[in-house]
Amino acid sequence: MAFSARTKTALRFVASIVIPSAFVVLATFMAVPAHAAGDREVKSRVAPVYPELAKRMKITGAVKIEAKVNPDGNVLEAKAISGNRMLEPAAEDAVRKWKFESGAAVSTEQIEINFQ
Repeated sequence: MAFSARTKTALRFVASIVIPSAFVVLATFMAVPAHAAGDREVKSRVAPVYPELAKRMKITGAVKIEAKVNPDGNVLEAKAISGNRMLEPAAEDAVRKWKFESGAAVSTEQIEINFQ
């Protein structure tokens, strides 16, 4: 089956958009939060950036984060309580950017971030 020059150009154009987009989606899902346990719902999440060295070394696993959230839903503090030391900073940085539903007072939320 032979394609015309116009069809080949269209296919290259689509591939130039689809393939990079697929990598972005894949990278996002490689480091996905499993869940946040606590009283407040998460309004917006920021996916952690998988550390390049950890990727090269094929380090995976879950990092548990304890986050203190103010009444407005902003994260005041995020601290890893378990997990691989190479993955902890990325998980903490991501959770600090999360937004939670408003609440009556400061609360402590437990979050698990999975790196796969």
